[in-house]
Amino acid sequence: MKPHVYVLSDSVGETAELVIKAGLSQFNNAEYVTRRVPYVEDEETIDEAIQLAIENNGMIGFTLVDPVLRDYVNKEAKQAGVEAIDIMGPMIQSMERSFGRSPRLEPGLVHTLDEDYFKRVEAIEFAVKYDDGRDSRGIKRADIVLIGVSRTSKTPLSQFLALKRLKVANVPIVPEVDPPEELFEVDPKKCIGLRINSEKLNSIRRERLKSLGLGDQATYANIQRIHEELEYFDQLVQKINCEVIDVSHKAVEETANVILQLCRKK
Repeated sequence: MKPHVYVLSDSVGETAELVIKAGLSQFNNAEYVTRRVPYVEDEETIDEAIQLAIENNGMIGFTLVDPVLRDYVNKEAKQAGVEAIDIMGPMIQSMERSFGRSPRLEPGLVHTLDEDYFKRVEAIEFAVKYDDGRDSRGIKRADIVLIGVSRTSKTPLSQFLALKRLKVANVPIVPEVDPPEELFEVDPKKCIGLRINSEKLNSIRRERLKSLGLGDQATYANIQRIHEELEYFDQLVQKINCEVIDVSHKAVEETANVILQLCRKK
């Protein structure tokens, strides 16, 4: 059984989980399971988390601003023989001593005060809503419009860029389907085509079909069909006159960095 790490928080638990994942990265993330327990307000929830940690060979990391609940976690976890790490408590106590002021002890203030957080959430929701061309109205509202045939990493790119507070819409290109009119009405500088070579795309699609339990000889992975799609894609991006990035041998992070650089230049 993989060891579990339980993330307790009196808010959503994002801060604690980020710190814990940063630590786990030093021990190979794939060997551990994280479970978030948000909005902890009582001792019963803490007891349940400690019991789960006992049953699953786990530990606990927590961000609780209430000193009573913090002390309770530390005391009960110690008695149960469960490792528990207070991520925020020592820092709050040190700040209180250093600043000579009492903390507000209100959960979730980092999100209340952090406008950047809300912009990221808004961008993520935007990427989900306007993913895969499901609503062409998003094209005019987007900061970036990604254009590409199927399996060019449009969706993961949209999500990655959303974390950078960019609203991204993506549009799949299929020869039999007319592209949305909005693509030709927006500033072409917002649009970015994702090009991929036919051999790489053929390999990706064949693996995708296999993962779905389907034969890799389907039209979706047919090399002639792929050539047709890519030729149609080239004609379209030329007509739009937008930037094109070759993603054939790039990881999502690499492509995202190229896009971010283009955005800064604009």
